[in-house]
Amino acid sequence: MEDQLKDFMHFMVVEKGLADNTVKSYERDLHSYIRYMQKVEQLGSLNDVTRVHILHFLNFLKTQGKSSKTIARHIASIRSFHQFLLRDKATDQDPTVHIETPRPERSLPKVLTIQEVEALLAAPKGDTPLHMRDQAMLEMLYATGMRVSELIQLNLDSLHLTMGFIQCIGKGDKERIIPIGRTAASSVERYIKDGRPKLISAQHRTDALFLNHHGRRLTRQGFWKILKGLAKKANIEKDITPHTLRHSFATHLIENGADLRAVQEMLGHADISTTQIYTHVSKTRLKDVYAKFHPRA
Repeated sequence: MEDQLKDFMHFMVVEKGLADNTVKSYERDLHSYIRYMQKVEQLGSLNDVTRVHILHFLNFLKTQGKSSKTIARHIASIRSFHQFLLRDKATDQDPTVHIETPRPERSLPKVLTIQEVEALLAAPKGDTPLHMRDQAMLEMLYATGMRVSELIQLNLDSLHLTMGFIQCIGKGDKERIIPIGRTAASSVERYIKDGRPKLISAQHRTDALFLNHHGRRLTRQGFWKILKGLAKKANIEKDITPHTLRHSFATHLIENGADLRAVQEMLGHADISTTQIYTHVSKTRLKDVYAKFHPRA
């Protein structure tokens, strides 16, 4: 079973060209699936898996407190895996054919108010290289709506600040062009001129835009720690994640009348239905404002 999983993961990386995080998610889900089939169902081959076995596994996930969204993701991973095995003639049947995907719970993303965004962007004020880097990162995230994984992968040649845009490599290695405002561009220019040169390490020469204090490319984990610290400094009580500024970017654009298709393109969403969630966020926020401030609400 493990060898078949390795073949599938190779297929997903080489032929499908999926992003690293997506591939890791598939691998995690399928490792737990295979372990369950081996240890609980006592199966020696994936060809022996039936629809009933898969339903047992999904029920197991449910008893573990997994959300319908997580279970739906597992089903998608398992279905893709068995379809691959069938095409590869490693199995002679697909037990996922009649497995229904649970309807995911519709949860609206958490966003910051404009005042909270301003407080967060003001938190790293200072003249040290790390202050300049942190401010440039936050300004760029809010100005472009980039994913954090896209932000930390930026190189110096990704920037075209005088023309007002940056090149970004998103999911599936798809490139997109994102406009960037003057405020964010000025912050990045200041970091490149006065901050980044002091972070560069002679031992680790790199074209990475955002560096850690060792002179290497900043990691997602490193950014997460920085963001948590800055949110605390800005007295923001909401539970902020690296995606919060992306959500805030999209919601604030739509609240101010931006075209949904334009927001979709800037976010790099393949399907506009993914972008439409922000119209629901905007409506919910308007209702909250009405309830709070209208005298007869």
